Amino acid sequence: MNTPVLDRILQHKHINAVLAWLLVGFVGGVAVVNIGRDPLWAGFAAIVAVLSVIPAVRRRSVWTMLPWEVLVLASLPLLARTFGIPGTGRVATYLSVATVALIIAVELDAFTSVSMTDTFAILFVVIATMAASGAWAVVRWGGDVYMGITFPLTERELMIEFVASTVAGVFAGVVFDLYFRRLRQTEGSWVSEA
Repeated sequence: MNTPVLDRILQHKHINAVLAWLLVGFVGGVAVVNIGRDPLWAGFAAIVAVLSVIPAVRRRSVWTMLPWEVLVLASLPLLARTFGIPGTGRVATYLSVATVALIIAVELDAFTSVSMTDTFAILFVVIATMAASGAWAVVRWGGDVYMGITFPLTERELMIEFVASTVAGVFAGVVFDLYFRRLRQTEGSWVSEA
């Protein structure tokens, strides 16, 4: 049984699902392409792909997917990173980490009994982004130590990266809030599926 807001998100579920699956395919392709070149980013893309298909797996329906707009946010940084668009390397990292937090927040709010207030949703995305940023730094450091993948950041640059990731988390939290606030205004209160 769907809630009014979830119905609104998925009102054109076939279009949403096709676009979402195309984006998941792209992210999966990024994972495959990067296996030899950059295994850490390949793993990151694989995590984004897995998180993206959780609603379909949980509901056992290919038509139940995250809003395609959320997956675009996840795909753009991976595209920039994969194809080396100048000046986007670190920005892509910050946005990617924030997007993972955004995907988790959307999935919790839309597909579980968890209900988030506006303030809590923003704080959740910011804190999840900060945690993911720290975990990503540890993974990259582990890649440097155990796999020989260069971790070129100095301590100062790492701290700047943490601050930038936090700013990206605030941005992602505000995007989350504005997106679902718009849905609430058109459909009433945001109530997650029980």
